[in-house]
Amino acid sequence: MNMLVDGEWRTDAFETTDEGGAFQRQETTFRDQIEDDPDARFQPEAGRYHLYVSYACPWAHRTLLARSLLGLEDAISVDVVDPFRDEDGWQFSSEKEGCTEDSLYGSDYLRELYVEADPDATCRVTVPVLWDTKEETIVNNESKEILRMLSTEFGDVAERDVDLYPEGYQDDVDAIIEAIYEPINNGVYRAGFADTQEAYDEAVEELFDALDHWDSVLEDQRYLAGDRLTEADICMFTTLVRFDEVYHTHFMCNHNLVREYDNLWPYLRDLYQTPGVAETVDMDHIKEHYYTTHPDVSPKRIVPKGPDPDFEAEHDRAELPGGPPEALLALA
Repeated sequence: MNMLVDGEWRTDAFETTDEGGAFQRQETTFRDQIEDDPDARFQPEAGRYHLYVSYACPWAHRTLLARSLLGLEDAISVDVVDPFRDEDGWQFSSEKEGCTEDSLYGSDYLRELYVEADPDATCRVTVPVLWDTKEETIVNNESKEILRMLSTEFGDVAERDVDLYPEGYQDDVDAIIEAIYEPINNGVYRAGFADTQEAYDEAVEELFDALDHWDSVLEDQRYLAGDRLTEADICMFTTLVRFDEVYHTHFMCNHNLVREYDNLWPYLRDLYQTPGVAETVDMDHIKEHYYTTHPDVSPKRIVPKGPDPDFEAEHDRAELPGGPPEALLALA
């Protein structure tokens, strides 16, 4: 796996699987926090922060969703990398549809920003990246933590009154995010990048056991934590929306399609049709990235045409208690 080592780009520095062939995700490196506190180094301010993302990446997609739902588009700017990633890592290709240049520094590659933040950086170069334009450094590149900061620290900056981490739900939200991470969010990668049959079998079994469980939970409640749209749903959505188009085939997670679940499928459509969500989904970027960027999994780099799920189809989830926040319904 390609990564920075002491600020230098290496293409042979990180093994993605352990001795048993199981996929191992490396910890993220930059973990500072934005806090709504006058003594904090990083304080929430409109126009101060910038996101580097890929539409293809489910982890980066979490931050785009929060930015959209909360109404932070004017407060936090965004640059989008090319969905195709070769041995040089994430790159900026402004001539490509849906991509941008690095509007801050004119970099060719995202790794240049990592070295700008830390000249001796030893880490993988991942998205999302939350950049502070004031101190010219990376604040954080851990998606779960960026999501939480956007949800809880930007209330005075956000244009919409949307609470993704509401009081009375927080313990449940934290527990759900933890519960779905390993078997589902990371589980599809554990299956797709497994180097042994045993590691693959274990990942797939845990993945579909977890999907079966949450399909059952969603039978009589609209969202994962009950009647409120929360961070937990964002974390589930970015995996589910990629599932039938990518993970089912490319990562061999083919026991079931999401469209075959009685509750997960209408739940996914319900989320997709929530104002502020659909515009963050770029399926062309998603499919190009996965099918062209992992030659060990898909060596011919052919992007399939289908299956093109109908995320706009009607659903019956409105019959359950709760629903999108009023501030989002006003956008419909």
